[in-house]
Amino acid sequence: MDKEKNKEGGVDRLINQTTSRREFLKMGGKGAAGAVLTVSLVSFLSSCTTTGLGAGKKRVWATASGAVIHSTARCSGCRRCETNCTMSNDGKAHPYIARVKIGRNLNFGKKGPTAAYWMNDGQIGNLKIDGETCHQCADPYCGNACPVGAIGVDPSTKARVVDEAKCIGCGACERACPWGMATLDPEAKKSKKCLLCNGDPQCARYCPNGAIKFLPWAEAVKLYQAHGQDHI
Repeated sequence: MDKEKNKEGGVDRLINQTTSRREFLKMGGKGAAGAVLTVSLVSFLSSCTTTGLGAGKKRVWATASGAVIHSTARCSGCRRCETNCTMSNDGKAHPYIARVKIGRNLNFGKKGPTAAYWMNDGQIGNLKIDGETCHQCADPYCGNACPVGAIGVDPSTKARVVDEAKCIGCGACERACPWGMATLDPEAKKSKKCLLCNGDPQCARYCPNGAIKFLPWAEAVKLYQAHGQDHI
């Protein structure tokens, strides 16, 4: 009888020991997986710091020398600014990638088609054309969002410009800009944004109505703050 008890006890001990080992291995496995996950996460965050994905050091940007301003009161919607922009900078007439945006608000304004369309901006409404231009932001969303650091500062105008040699065509800058000013060229697969044309923006130079002006940055900011871009 005692032998049977001892035998059973031995089996019980063996089962308990085996279970304990299994639990230990499970815990150890979870711990190892957790350690790998932690290391991977740290590596990812470290890469974010160096590639500009949002974590890590804060980038300091030089203030742009100026910004392009559009006047709804003067604009006739001819869209010559878009054509001149892309012909000068891209060697092709491609209004979609123009740095000044007229066409996307041309018919119905920024609100788009509504039941009371005649009360809204646009050629179908009150004839006010909501052109949009790059703000040359003090802390640019596009530049901070670029994962490869392809957006930098022009040495002469301090405009936020795209280095196409570095640009990978991911569209992060386009998605990051609250005003949708950076635009991915569907043909070249490169981002396009306002570079101020070496201080002589071609959109402003060739606007037949004087609806586009290149103003010192501080003056442009005051206009934005006082009136908003829609009513300048």
